[in-house]
Amino acid sequence: MPDFRRLLADGLVHLFDGGMGTLLQARGLKSGQSPEMFGLANPEAVESVHRDYVAAGSRVVTTNTFGGTAFKLGFGQDPVGVSRAMAACARRAAGEHAFVAGSVGPTGHFVKPMGDVGFRELVAAFAAQVRGLAEGGADLILVETQFDLAEARAAVIAARETCDLPVAVSMTFDKGACLTGTAPLTFIDTMQNMGVELLGTNCSAGPEQMLDVVRAMLPRLSTPLVVQPNAGLPELDDQGRTVFRLGPEEFAAQVMGFVDMGAKFLGGCCGTTPEHIRAVGARLGQRAWVLPEPPEPPCLVVTSRFASVPLGHGRPAVIIGERINPTGKKELTAQLQEGRFDEAVRLAEEQVQAGARILDVNVGAPMVDEAALLPALVQTLATRVQAPLCIDSTDIGAVRAALDAYPGSPLVNSISGEPGRMEELGPLCRLYGAPFILLPLKGRKLPVTAAERLDVVEELLAQAEGLGIPRRLIVVDALVLTVSSKPQSALACFEVIRQCRERWGLATTCGLSNISFGLPARELLNSSFLTMGLAHGLTSFIANPGSARLRESLASAEVLLARDPQAASFVAGFSGWTPGAGGGPAQGGPGSGPAEPVKTLGDAVIRGAKDSICAMIDAELAQGADPFALVNGQLIPAITEVGEKYERKEYFLPQLLQSAETMQAAFSHLKPLLEAAGGAPRAKVVMATVEGDIHDIGKNIVILMLRNNGFEVIDLGKDVPAARIVEAAEREGASLIGLSALMTTTMVRMRDTVELVREKALPCRVLVGGAVVTQDFADSIGADGYTPDAVSCVKLAKDLTA
Repeated sequence: MPDFRRLLADGLVHLFDGGMGTLLQARGLKSGQSPEMFGLANPEAVESVHRDYVAAGSRVVTTNTFGGTAFKLGFGQDPVGVSRAMAACARRAAGEHAFVAGSVGPTGHFVKPMGDVGFRELVAAFAAQVRGLAEGGADLILVETQFDLAEARAAVIAARETCDLPVAVSMTFDKGACLTGTAPLTFIDTMQNMGVELLGTNCSAGPEQMLDVVRAMLPRLSTPLVVQPNAGLPELDDQGRTVFRLGPEEFAAQVMGFVDMGAKFLGGCCGTTPEHIRAVGARLGQRAWVLPEPPEPPCLVVTSRFASVPLGHGRPAVIIGERINPTGKKELTAQLQEGRFDEAVRLAEEQVQAGARILDVNVGAPMVDEAALLPALVQTLATRVQAPLCIDSTDIGAVRAALDAYPGSPLVNSISGEPGRMEELGPLCRLYGAPFILLPLKGRKLPVTAAERLDVVEELLAQAEGLGIPRRLIVVDALVLTVSSKPQSALACFEVIRQCRERWGLATTCGLSNISFGLPARELLNSSFLTMGLAHGLTSFIANPGSARLRESLASAEVLLARDPQAASFVAGFSGWTPGAGGGPAQGGPGSGPAEPVKTLGDAVIRGAKDSICAMIDAELAQGADPFALVNGQLIPAITEVGEKYERKEYFLPQLLQSAETMQAAFSHLKPLLEAAGGAPRAKVVMATVEGDIHDIGKNIVILMLRNNGFEVIDLGKDVPAARIVEAAEREGASLIGLSALMTTTMVRMRDTVELVREKALPCRVLVGGAVVTQDFADSIGADGYTPDAVSCVKLAKDLTA
């Protein structure tokens, strides 16, 4: 077979395959059985599925390795051998007619601090699977059905470090975001920074429901796209089986809309069969593929898990907040030396509220181990603020560890012409998809003139190109020198900015305050320099966003540069302006004014201040506060507000977990006092993932929220038979049973528990939930309630036990 990259580059739309699980069930796969283990024992069954898809017109068939990591296969299994065997199986069936995509599904674990698995543990698990897929004959690595950006990054890095095959990543979205809060465009931005060759979405919805997701990917999409919807939404038939009602012809008619949006590959996910793919192929014919011109010009983009920040010409300039730097800050320095981050978090929130859209993070203080502290602070900030980070360190080991810790594409500050710096740090930024600041410094001589700086930039760009580092990852520092000693410094900066824009189309930045060092009225000089720099094409600047004069200058310049349509942001921020009063925040900022300090226990829960809440409780108790009053008057209302923010999509799973863990820390701290005073849990709940299902992320989140709301929860784990669930409920005198299932093939086992509870006439209610479960399904099996997420589960549990 030719290299898969040739298929990516040709001018036609091609077909992937469809679903695997249902077809294997028809060939003997039992409910709850591992498809990979079944495939090892019955390779001819798996081969026949692949052959059916090839016969239906699929140019790409997907290996039976969705759960092929050590996390899913379980102890004692060989993920390399399993993936190798299943890839070889697909390779035999595909022959010379189709390419083989090595399927890499999610592990079922969250990366720390949201979960219990380290980033490098995930990379190692994925690497073993990828090695087996490559050895077995895969043509590309397909990282599919991902629901967390951090885990998707780990899988891509594993593939890059293990083989040279092209990589595809497909994420699943619901209501405009993936489970952990990443929007489709931010997913695209992050993966394109990593150089992923094929991007897309699969599962979670039928074609019609997936249209908005694909549309949201398009503004900056420059990569071929694969779209694989389900055959509609799952339903339960009269025999209690999960079915997808969308037939081949309807499915084919609906997916053709994705071709007009620029899809390079069409395929199917749950419920689709070779007949669905054949029907798509009949409509597709030899349809030409054209990737539409993105509505936005190409630019450098920095991302967090939650946000994308473009740095490009014709766009509002971006403030990079400079204040998380211990230089000259005694309190921050002391806390970093103690391994505490309260002050860093406060500075982060304050800067974001003032208009910073990226936050520079530097922990370089005496007696600080940067390689340990920088990633820890990066992890903390990633859960507390939505703004992307700029990792600022001369310690390459610390930068590498911080890149592991960050769930997005952070900016790296910086790469200079210092010997070995580009060779060591450049490939690291390329691997992690981390844009970086290019500093035009080389040797001992300071480049004073614009021509000297531009020569260094040109040399470093050539060096980066030789290392395979794309221009889309590079922003140039104009290298601000003080005008008090270098009178031509500002003019040199303006020329560098202009030349970077005109010659190379590169984004630029600078450390703004350097220009005025040693002079009076520094803010006045800084703000004048800023407006002139913006006129020459400056796209970002590193500064204190708390400066009212800077915010005024930036906002007014954006109006004059025609980058604030109808002056909407200016009017919103300065309608009540008076001279010297400031205004804002700067255009594009997400808030106004400084962040409010964490004053109450409720604030601590809402903001996720886990490290502070126990000390705050002790202070309240020392002043005579009643522990029950603290729980009922502050903690419970706060976690309820967090739930409401989650429902309104103001918070996503990371914030929900951060607040829930803060609440848990508070309860644990107060528990001895509550028990001594005769307090009792609200009610007992038995929780379990049903028989045959090994997924428990959703269940664990529900358990955390229930416990935070006063319920006593007995967690039976995953893959639990109905008899054991009911036995535990009877023994414990539980008021509620909570059942979770992620797969359509296992959710039918929920009926077993409901029927057994009714048979025994137990006085307990049964709640069901999970990614594939619906209200109609819950009603059909006689469950007492259905909850789509942890927040609604808490509400329903309270109602049923009131």
